[in-house]
Amino acid sequence: MTKTSEQKTAISPRRDQDFPEWYQQVVRAAELAEPSEVRGCMVIRPWGYGIWENMQRQLDAMFRATGHRNAYFPLFIPLSYFAKEAEHVKGFAKECAVVTHTRLEADADGKLKPGSPLSEPLVVRPTSETIIGASYAKWVQSYRDLPILLNQWANVVRWEMRPRLFLRTTEFLWQEGHTVHETEQQARAEATLILEVYAKFAREHLAVPVFTGAKSESEKFPGAVETLTLEAMVQDRKAIQAGTSHFLGQNFARASGIQFQNREGKQEFGWTTSWGMTTRMVGTVVMMHSDDDGLVLPPRVAPTQIVILPITPKEETRAKVLETCDALALHLRGKHFADAPVEVEVDKRDLGGGAKNWEWIKKGVPIRVEIGPRDLEKSSVEVSRRDQSGKSKQSMSMQEFAATASEMLTSIQQNLYDRAKKFQEENTQVIQSKEAFYDFFTSKNLNKPEIHGGFALAYWNGSRKVEEQIKNDLKVTIRLIPFGEGEPGKCIFTGEPSAKRVVWAKSY
Repeated sequence: MTKTSEQKTAISPRRDQDFPEWYQQVVRAAELAEPSEVRGCMVIRPWGYGIWENMQRQLDAMFRATGHRNAYFPLFIPLSYFAKEAEHVKGFAKECAVVTHTRLEADADGKLKPGSPLSEPLVVRPTSETIIGASYAKWVQSYRDLPILLNQWANVVRWEMRPRLFLRTTEFLWQEGHTVHETEQQARAEATLILEVYAKFAREHLAVPVFTGAKSESEKFPGAVETLTLEAMVQDRKAIQAGTSHFLGQNFARASGIQFQNREGKQEFGWTTSWGMTTRMVGTVVMMHSDDDGLVLPPRVAPTQIVILPITPKEETRAKVLETCDALALHLRGKHFADAPVEVEVDKRDLGGGAKNWEWIKKGVPIRVEIGPRDLEKSSVEVSRRDQSGKSKQSMSMQEFAATASEMLTSIQQNLYDRAKKFQEENTQVIQSKEAFYDFFTSKNLNKPEIHGGFALAYWNGSRKVEEQIKNDLKVTIRLIPFGEGEPGKCIFTGEPSAKRVVWAKSY
């Protein structure tokens, strides 16, 4: 339902008034995270971390199903390791945090100062290709040792100048996969496989429609031969990079000395990949599905999928209402949704019904169920779906709800995806000229520079000069080059031949 200007919303400002501030307020109202005392870092609160835990658990199962296993590697990386791969160190140098001294020491006045200088500075990992490569160089001796298919769940540090909760923080959580293969073909197949895993996870678990393809040369991961990406469009029509998978060729194998004796008895460098998805996906879900009343969560990653709210205005009916709520919760926990037991919570806090209801609306729980004395008389419940208007309710028999709760969660999951997919399609256009391109990405309202067209599909001749000009003029970049042959045409900026259209957008 579209809200009129008179209708009160829980979040202020609204999405169409100030999207960046709206996002921050949704994160705050849902109690997902808050800024830390350390600039650029965040404290992830239990509700936000519960979402990440679900993402982690489900994605990890998908990795395991494709033969990958988890390991853990050091947080600190010797500075010299970065120098081994020139393009890599150039790409990350400005983002690195560096440890230069051991321990703290107190002087005669009790003031603390750094201890002894380290013999070699240590970089706090921004990514782990170099330190993991050092281990792989010891583990790989023969083609029989391959492939190595490892992943780690970890934190990384990249010095962030303009932090925003979940989207860009100095420290963030992620998974990073690192693999070694016998042949180029096998390594390329691995990079593609992981991109397909990410895309399936985004679409089916997060209800996030994505485009997939390859990055341009200027946008690829430092040191990679090819970077594959999935890009999502959020509600301000900007792109967000939802995950990347890199084919590294033999670049990092040469830098780290990952060699093996091949089937002909000759020494050969391994073919490697790396890939990652981060807590940025929590922010993506917020910006993709939420509304002016707060967070809206896809049921598959919601920490609680159904919350039961007892209505107990009178002490004499309180025990019976709570007993009924507990019995319904127990029954629902025996149901399954998406191959897992339904997560149910009974909110028994001594808090007014209206305030309690709005708290769960802002947290985005998929289904809210209210049960009071009158409902007991009719053996009914009042059911609200978070993908619908915050105040809409449906009265139904308790038996009917218990029987259809799993189907209702499935319906919400699909509805969120369909709604996001429709928005993506409505705001993706084929652009045929330079003038139309500039108009598409120029604000229609000078007071709201973040508002623009969306995703543009346009021919490009492959020129980095053109790419840089568009980035400087409009803050628009090539988000991906779609897979496949495509239909050839002419670059809309130069008139020169172009093999296919690429996807352009403003981005986070």
